Amino acid sequence: MSDYNKQLKAFTVLLRAANAVQEVSRQDITENGLNLTEFAVLELLYHKGDQPIQIIGKRVLIASSSITYVVDKLENRGFVQRLACPDDRRVTFASLTNAGLVFIESIFPKHEQKVAQIFNILTEEELDTFIKLTKRIGLQNTNL
Repeated sequence: MSDYNKQLKAFTVLLRAANAVQEVSRQDITENGLNLTEFAVLELLYHKGDQPIQIIGKRVLIASSSITYVVDKLENRGFVQRLACPDDRRVTFASLTNAGLVFIESIFPKHEQKVAQIFNILTEEELDTFIKLTKRIGLQNTNL
């Protein structure tokens, strides 16, 4: 197999694996009445605390035009609130409400177990290698 064909095969394998993992994750998350983006925002706020709304889109890889809609939906469900930045009127933070905290704490352990199941076929050494190689591919291609 030529290098070009190996690279195409690696690309196809990576996309198929990512799609399979995303589908398992999507199914797990939708059982809780959320979509992937809503869950990603809740998870970010849970692990990183209050975040400027303008930054959330970059952190969870969604368009900045969509983040307002997602935060609105989570706010309407009582999971998130907007807080004005005391130092800069142009900045608004998203923050978990008590209801949002209780909700994410109730569903996150099951999600964490599901993710562990996805990767449990790899040894610890293979997982370290996978992380290293995937990061390397991602970092190299952010400049293309």
